[in-house]
Amino acid sequence: MICISRAKFTGAEEIASEVARDLGFRYVDEEIVARAAQRRHLSPEEVASAERRKSSLATLLRDIADGSADVINFIKNPKAPPATDDMRELIRQAITETADEGNVVIVAHAASYALARRKGVLRVLITGSEFGRVTRWTKTSGGRSPREAQEAIRESDAARANYLKRFYDVKVESPEHYDLCLSTDALEPPAIKQLILATVPLID
Repeated sequence: MICISRAKFTGAEEIASEVARDLGFRYVDEEIVARAAQRRHLSPEEVASAERRKSSLATLLRDIADGSADVINFIKNPKAPPATDDMRELIRQAITETADEGNVVIVAHAASYALARRKGVLRVLITGSEFGRVTRWTKTSGGRSPREAQEAIRESDAARANYLKRFYDVKVESPEHYDLCLSTDALEPPAIKQLILATVPLID
């Protein structure tokens, strides 16, 4: 099993897809959400919303002041999502069940943390500096501004840190949490893919 965590605008999804293809493994991302939803007869959108849910009152108040679409949507449709503890368990179970089936590349959902104590799992982080990711995005986005990329990256990084804290009580993400930490600042996607493939046979 391979778990791939990624920062935004690193091309990690494409790398993971190619790794899965070369190994003959399944590629899994949104299937985790769908599986978690199925267990409680929820829609995938409800699970995805709970994954993204803001965790602090200060953030909620700021969103109200800014007229956030999340707050407006909640007012229009105030159906409460499942309890946070229940949602955490649903997603962990979905990850575990997917891993039990074997021969799979799981992208995102902090699967590296959910399967941290499990043998036979390669935990990979694909990341890069903000500058490097902005540069990569502006080259491939059809002329959008670096400022847009910078804002999207900072929002994504903050949401990711929030997710790790809410779901796994991880205050600071560390390279020690992974078997491989690969930066797109120094390595192109084909090289990252080859390093992952070369490491797979070494995992116990």
